[in-house]
Amino acid sequence: MMKRQLVAILGFYISLHFAASQPFLGVNYGQVADNLPPPSATARLLASTAFQKLRLYDTNQDIISSVETNPSISLLVGVANGDIPLLASSPSSAASWLSSHLPSLKSISSISVGNEVLSFAGASISSQLVPAMENLLSALPPSSNIKISTVHAMDILSQSDPPSAGAFHTEYSTYLDPLLAFLNRTGSPLMINPYPYFAYTSDTRPETLAFCLFQPNPGRVDGNSGLTYMNMFDAQVDAVHAALDAKGFTNVDILVAETGWPHSGDANEPGATPENAREYNGNLVAHLRSLAGTPRVPGKSVETYLFALYDEDLKPGAASERSFGLFSLNLTENYDAGLLKNGSSSTNFAPGPAPSPSTSIPETSASAPAPVQTQIPSSQVAPTQSTTISNPSISPSSGCSVSVRGIEANGTIQPVTGTDCQLPTGTASHLSVKRFSISIFICHYVLSLYL
Repeated sequence: MMKRQLVAILGFYISLHFAASQPFLGVNYGQVADNLPPPSATARLLASTAFQKLRLYDTNQDIISSVETNPSISLLVGVANGDIPLLASSPSSAASWLSSHLPSLKSISSISVGNEVLSFAGASISSQLVPAMENLLSALPPSSNIKISTVHAMDILSQSDPPSAGAFHTEYSTYLDPLLAFLNRTGSPLMINPYPYFAYTSDTRPETLAFCLFQPNPGRVDGNSGLTYMNMFDAQVDAVHAALDAKGFTNVDILVAETGWPHSGDANEPGATPENAREYNGNLVAHLRSLAGTPRVPGKSVETYLFALYDEDLKPGAASERSFGLFSLNLTENYDAGLLKNGSSSTNFAPGPAPSPSTSIPETSASAPAPVQTQIPSSQVAPTQSTTISNPSISPSSGCSVSVRGIEANGTIQPVTGTDCQLPTGTASHLSVKRFSISIFICHYVLSLYL
C-alpha cells in the first residue's frame, strides 16, 4: 500500500512539472470599448487561461472585485496621468487617493503611476511623477510588498541598435534619473512597452518579419558584445538592460507592461494578420515558458503582459489599434496562442461574433450575464501602444532597428553567417528536458529507497 501511495505521489509531482504556474505571464485589460463582457465573465475566462497577472489602466472596482475571487491572479493597476499632481501634492492626498481608489489591496502586486508619462504627459506632470510615487509608497501599509513604478514607451531610448549600445534620451534625464534611483531603492521594476510589430511596420522585409515573429532566421550579432539575437523582443529588452547598466542601475529589473501584435488592420498596415498575431504571441509565450531569458540576461524570463485581452472598438487611429484582442467577445480565442490551461483552443481567426447571453466559460448558473456597457476611463482614450513614427526610415542594410516609436536607429546588427537557422526555443527545450530529467532522477532515487 505504501509503495502504491508513494508512486501516486511521485506521479503527481511529475505532473506538476508540466502544469507549473507561470508567474511571469500576464495580460492587459483595456477598456476603451462599449461592448466588453461583464467583469464576472472575464474573471471566469482568466481562470481558464495560463495568465496569473492582469494589468488594468485604472482601478475599476467591478473588475478588481471580480478578479479577487481568483487568488491565483495578481493585479497591476494604474493611476491616471491626470491624478499625478494630486498624489504629488502631499502624502495625505496620496493616502486619500489610495483609500478611495483601492479599498482592498489583497490582489494588488504593483501600481503604475501614470502611463507613458515622459513621452506624452508633458514637462509639468513629468516633474511631479517621482514625488507622486514617493507619496503613494508612503501611503501603503508598512508590511506591504506592492511595487510602485510607472510605464514607459520605448522612445525613452535614444539608441537601441545594437542592443549593447542602448541609451536613454538625455532630454529625459531630469525626470528619469531620480525615477531610476527610486526604482533601485525600492526594488521596483522599470516598466516598458516594446512592440516588435511597430518595428516591422518600418522595415517590412521578410527577414525582419521572421526576426520579429520568433521564426527561423539567421540571427543577428551585436558587434559590440558578440551576443547573437534570434528575435526582436529580446533585442528590445536587452537594449533597455544596456541603458540601465550604463546609468549604473544594474539591479533594476525590467517588466514588459505591454507587447502584442494586431490580428487585423487597414490595407496600408503590413503584417496585421491573424496568422502573424498567432505566431508572435504564441512564440513569445513559448519563449517565456522556456526560461531561456535574453542573450544579455539568460536563464530568467522577464515578467510580460500581453496586449490585450479584448479588441477595443472605441480606440482612435488605425484599424490595428482596435485589433489587438486575444479573445473575442464571446470569450473564445481569436487564434490559438497556447494560452488555455487545458490545451484546447479555438482556431477561429476571424473576430468573434457579438456576445450572447450564454458564454463558453462555465458558470454555476445555466447562462452567463449579458454583456454590459463599460464606462471608458478618460485616461485610456489616448493611444497607449502606438504613435505615428516620425522617422520611420531604417537602414536598408541587414541591420535592424530594435527601437520603436519614432526612433531611427542605423543598424550595426549583422546576420550570423555560416550557421543554420535556429529558433531560440532550442536552448529552452534543452533546459526543459534537463529539468524534467532531474525530476525523473529524483523520483527513481526515492523509489529505490522503498521498492
